[in-house]
Amino acid sequence: MTEDDAEHAAMLARVKAEVADSFDEELELEFDDERMSGLLDDMAADPEAQAKARQGYFKELFRLQHELVRLQSWVQSKGLKVLVLFEGRDSAGKGGSIKRITQRLNPRVARVVALPAPSERERTQWYFQRYVAHLPSAGEIVLFDRSWYNRAGVERVMGFASPAQVEDFFNDVTEFERMLVRSGIVLIKYWFSISDEEQEFRFNMRIHDPLKQWKLSPMDLESRRRWEDYTAAKEEMFQRTHIPEARWWVVDGDDKKRARLNCISHLLEQIPYEDIEQPEIILPERERHEGYVRHPVPPDLYVPQRY
Repeated sequence: MTEDDAEHAAMLARVKAEVADSFDEELELEFDDERMSGLLDDMAADPEAQAKARQGYFKELFRLQHELVRLQSWVQSKGLKVLVLFEGRDSAGKGGSIKRITQRLNPRVARVVALPAPSERERTQWYFQRYVAHLPSAGEIVLFDRSWYNRAGVERVMGFASPAQVEDFFNDVTEFERMLVRSGIVLIKYWFSISDEEQEFRFNMRIHDPLKQWKLSPMDLESRRRWEDYTAAKEEMFQRTHIPEARWWVVDGDDKKRARLNCISHLLEQIPYEDIEQPEIILPERERHEGYVRHPVPPDLYVPQRY
């Protein structure tokens, strides 16, 4: 086999693995725990190494998600205020990790904040103002899919913020975060890291997948061109905002599944929690009333049954 053939075969294997990952993600959403457990038992009989790796991933993911449910109950019961920031390069895996964290949680307790570009009115406000409105109240877990660190990253690199505005941000952000921590907020900051080669591969996968092309914005493509500018911005951001009260944690995102498991496992370690005794749930008997007649639904109200 020539060197070119070997490279082609390796790339084909990566593409197949990426497609398998996408399939696995759909399984995560479609199967409940009981059915997925049975599927994993079937997979255990498959000697193929990749199948065993997928089995191990799913089993550990579900275990960690059960722990997240326990953490959720603890946060609710104790009235904790938890704020988790997810930052990183495009396609590094922030969204996938956030999805796995919230997948089995109560959306009234754990909510995701992903703010669009600021409006004209918001541009005239104190920079942190629009983020403050989304901070957690007692008994809430809030996950920011990108945060006020936009100013130290994309806004700085793309020229949306002036050097003076960036400097003001660095002067203010550490004290702002200390204020949050003093107010009782548990603040955790994650940076998802990805190699140059892996980001290029994922961008190409998105370009050729019609179901994922929406994930690539013109800003994402420009960020690819300015890789080194983003690296320099990230390095200064770490240097100036890594403080004892709100330190950074870096997640290696080259292997998406490992990144998700590592992030969830680490998050669980940041908040000591215990089991909360739950009241027994008893389904009440349905009340029945004499004279009640359930009328048939008119056929034209039904959605056509094409499947």
